[in-house]
Amino acid sequence: MFQDQDVELVLQFVQQAAAAEIFPRFRRLAATDVVEKKSSIDLVTDADLLSEKHMTENLLARWPDALVVGEEACETNPALIEALREAELAFVIDPVDGTFNFQAGLPIYGTNMAVVSKGQTVAGIIHDSVLGDSLIAIKGAGARMRRADGVETAVKVAAPVDLSLMVGTISINDLGYGEKRRIAGNLAKTKMAFGYNCSAYEYWMAATGKVHFIGHHKLMPWDHLAGVLIHAEAGGITAKFDGSPYLPGETTGGILSAPDRESWEMILREIVHAE
Repeated sequence: MFQDQDVELVLQFVQQAAAAEIFPRFRRLAATDVVEKKSSIDLVTDADLLSEKHMTENLLARWPDALVVGEEACETNPALIEALREAELAFVIDPVDGTFNFQAGLPIYGTNMAVVSKGQTVAGIIHDSVLGDSLIAIKGAGARMRRADGVETAVKVAAPVDLSLMVGTISINDLGYGEKRRIAGNLAKTKMAFGYNCSAYEYWMAATGKVHFIGHHKLMPWDHLAGVLIHAEAGGITAKFDGSPYLPGETTGGILSAPDRESWEMILREIVHAE
C-alpha cells in the first residue's frame, strides 16, 4: 500500500518524465507532433503520450496492482474514471495539463499527479517542468512548495477579501454562448479576472495565495484531484456547486475553490449563479 513517504518516489517519477519527455519538446514541436482530439483547442502531443507512458511504467513497476488513470489512456478506456471510486490504490495523471499553451510555446502548463485510495485523494503533486518547482501535499499534513534547488516552504491560500478586491476565474470554455456571456459579465464584479486554460497553473496560483478563487464546470479527475487536495491543505475550501465534496470518479456538477466558506458562498451566489 501507499505510505506518506512514498510521495517522494512518485515525485521522482514525475520529475524524471518531465525532464526526459516534456521539457525537451517545449518550443521544439513540429506540426506533425500535435494532434487534435475533439477540437482545435483539445490537443495531444508526443510529450503527453510519452511522459504518461514513462510515469505509468514506473508506477506499475513499484505498485503492480495499482490502477493508473491517465488522461490519454482514458481516451481509449473511459471506464477507468468510474473505477476510481472503489480502487484500493490509484494514480491519476495529467502528463501535460495545458497542452494548448504547451504547443503554443507558453510556459503555463504543468504535470498533475494524484494518489487515490478507497475513494479519497491522499496525495497530490503539481510539477512545473520549466522551472523544476513542485507543489506537494499529503492529506492531513499540509501543502508545500519545493523549489528545484530543494528548498521548501509551506504554502497558504489568500486571505478573504471583499468580492470587489478579489482576483479569480471561472472556466467557461465548455459552456454555451449564453452561459459564457453571463458568467463573464459577473466576473466584472471582481478586481480582475484571468484565464490561463490550465488547471495546474490555476490551482498553483490559488494554493499559493496569488489569486482568491477558481471555478470549473468540467470535472475530469486528472485536472482537479491533485489541485483540490493541495488547495485544501493550504487552508482553502473546494466544493461542488451544490455544496457537496468533490470525490474521485465524479465528472459533473462543477466545483469552486475559495479561501473560506463565506467567500465560497459569496462567489457562488454573485458569479456562478447570478443572472
